[in-house]
Amino acid sequence: MPNMMSGARMLLECLVREGVDCFFGYPGGVTLPLYDAVYEHPIRHVLVRHEQNACFAAEGYARATGRVGVCCATSGPGATNLVTGLVNALMDSVPVVAITGQVASKLIGSDAFQEADTFGITRSCTKHNFLVKNLPDLPQVIHEAFYIASTGRPGPVLVDIPKDVFQGQAHYAPVSAIHLPGYKVFTEGHTGQIRRAAQMIAEAQRPFVYAGGGIIAANASAELRELVELIDAPAVCTLMGLGALPGNHPNFISMPGMHGSYAANMGMTHCDLLIALGVRFDDRVTGRLAAFAPHAKVIHVDIDPAEIGKNRNPDLPIVGDARRVLAKLNRMLREMDSAARNTQSEARQHWWRQVRAWQSQHPLAPVSSDSEIKPQHVMAEIDRISGGQAIVTSDVGQHQMWAAQLIRFHEPRLWLSSGGLGSMGFGLPSAIGAQFARPDKLVFAVVGDGGFQMSIPELATVGSNGLPVKIIVVNNGYLGMVRQWQELFYNNRLSAVTLDCFPDAAKLAAAYGFTGRTIERPEELAPALKEAVDEPGPYLLNIRVSPFENVYPMVPAGAAVNEMVLAPPQPVPVPK
Repeated sequence: MPNMMSGARMLLECLVREGVDCFFGYPGGVTLPLYDAVYEHPIRHVLVRHEQNACFAAEGYARATGRVGVCCATSGPGATNLVTGLVNALMDSVPVVAITGQVASKLIGSDAFQEADTFGITRSCTKHNFLVKNLPDLPQVIHEAFYIASTGRPGPVLVDIPKDVFQGQAHYAPVSAIHLPGYKVFTEGHTGQIRRAAQMIAEAQRPFVYAGGGIIAANASAELRELVELIDAPAVCTLMGLGALPGNHPNFISMPGMHGSYAANMGMTHCDLLIALGVRFDDRVTGRLAAFAPHAKVIHVDIDPAEIGKNRNPDLPIVGDARRVLAKLNRMLREMDSAARNTQSEARQHWWRQVRAWQSQHPLAPVSSDSEIKPQHVMAEIDRISGGQAIVTSDVGQHQMWAAQLIRFHEPRLWLSSGGLGSMGFGLPSAIGAQFARPDKLVFAVVGDGGFQMSIPELATVGSNGLPVKIIVVNNGYLGMVRQWQELFYNNRLSAVTLDCFPDAAKLAAAYGFTGRTIERPEELAPALKEAVDEPGPYLLNIRVSPFENVYPMVPAGAAVNEMVLAPPQPVPVPK
């Protein structure tokens, strides 16, 4: 006989059936029935200090595990505070289910206290959203939300639940099937198209693999590695795809794009076949689109048919799950001998010599100084101490680009960064989510002094839960990337970018019950990072770095991806 239970209890039962072990949230008036049910329930609730950070933490959990992250907020301002996190998850294809409370059904539309049109507001910033009007529909809606969030191209799904639905009583029966006739997921890929792709790869003289976050979302890293080794092609991973191919793999070149390496961008410019896997041809990668990969035929594999041809028309489109498509492609390539795959041809060997020459000409190398700490030096030390195995989260800006350039990731799901939306304040809360998801992992939150000050309240979440997150503040006293653009493109008219008041790290950390310190000298860097890692609990390390260091290479806005600024402009010598 089905059980009689409240809507709040039904929701928790559904979460258990979806394998949820914790969720991140902040309570309020209309979600009190849910929190009353949580009081005696085994699912762990993590109290964050701002609803936006609840969504960021859920994203960190999801990115670190591949499972759906869950967050919760009350009606009105609680729900609207989730919006940035939802857009962030949508842009980066992260599976999140957000539960929001809503005023009682009879009050909807009456401008009741803390009422907002959450369903309408979040329609454009979620993969799908629901307003639950009837309690018996709740279990089906919750399981559909998880299914939609995690299948196809992952993304955020919001479920808005009125207070009376939480409070109501009804018989609960487990959901046995999901039936969404209007929701189509294309997984297999067209066999004929995949066979054509194998033939194009065999015929190419200068193939180049361009892999993105879709590889990680599809758990296709092993298949990507097999492809790269079968065809012996150079490969790049986008900002969202770092770790899809191990950072120490001999075929891995670097990240491409606006702050990618010279070799990566020149390789994409001069290849004759671009194998694009789980990417969206983002403007930060392509630069001026008309000049991107001008000599290349393009194979584009993506599970989302809307991405095919959206920015660059492919010569060979394949809609399907990257893991399944690559498994078929690799099988077809293995059936060819090495001669048929063209891997040993003189043209392929010459292509590799050219790529290696580009790498040697302008390497992504750490910069150090005897008089001040260079931010690149910080990233090189984090890379050394992590060994390519730690989870690293970041905020947005210069430190994000230096981390992406210089920290290697030997596995997927170790690099968590806000790619598409570029949300400041993402680094610390996403590290919280990742640490809850992977308590066995060393987790660094690498943040700038700007983004960190947007998420300082989450130090309370770190401290109250004793999370051993290592918070590394790369502090240059500026909104660094904005300052860089003002310097290079606005005649150095530095406007509203100076961060001249930063808290004492030792006192700030101590106020939340853990250890912190500030360093300024290069010789302090390695010992301070070791001290942070050796500390069994949280640690806040504020590193004062060179204030006017810029990120290079850099592709200026509107330029082609091969039109890189490789170093600071040099003064023109005055004739004597």
